Amino acid sequence: MSILVVFAIIVSVIVFIMGIRIVQPTNRGVIERLGKYNRFLEVGFNWIIPIIETTRYRNITERMTNIASQEIITKDNLNAKVELVVYHKVKNDEESVKKSYYEVEDYKTQIVMLAQTTARNVIGNMKFTEVNSQRAMLNKLLAETIDKEIENWGLRVVRVELKDIIPPQSVQETMNNIIQAQNAKDAAIDFATAVETKADGQQFQIWPVHLEFIGV
Repeated sequence: MSILVVFAIIVSVIVFIMGIRIVQPTNRGVIERLGKYNRFLEVGFNWIIPIIETTRYRNITERMTNIASQEIITKDNLNAKVELVVYHKVKNDEESVKKSYYEVEDYKTQIVMLAQTTARNVIGNMKFTEVNSQRAMLNKLLAETIDKEIENWGLRVVRVELKDIIPPQSVQETMNNIIQAQNAKDAAIDFATAVETKADGQQFQIWPVHLEFIGV
């Protein structure tokens, strides 16, 4: 066997090894040839042409994005501080993975901006009492609205959670006063009921004595 043949075999083995790509079940990806999309990167063993082709991986597991607290003016003109958490993921089909690369520049950053804008629009059309008492409905509405907006990015919103909503200080104090007043009212009612029950019991015990006294 000539040196050239041995050299060719060695080079071929090196090129083959360099082109091996093993994709984990949590990832999907794309293969680009000279900067242009060529084919889908499947789970398991893949092989590319080194130098000419490159790979880009996308994690498809569920991710949590915290939407920092922002002030939102509710329908009844209260400046409430609202904090959200958005759970989302890249869909695992080829078209969706492609969209996550070629239809949006940086979906991780843009989903934050979109969630903030959506929260302002949705919560801004609700009264504070509605926002505070209908969180389940609001979470569902936010999730559906955001999911519709990011459909072209190859993403799916799993769920949205209204993590916290804080009213202005004056409203908090008023709410606390109302709660304290209601608690005091409930305590007074309970006390009056207990006194009345005790009085009824004492009256019941006295009656037999009177009856015996008059000879009944």
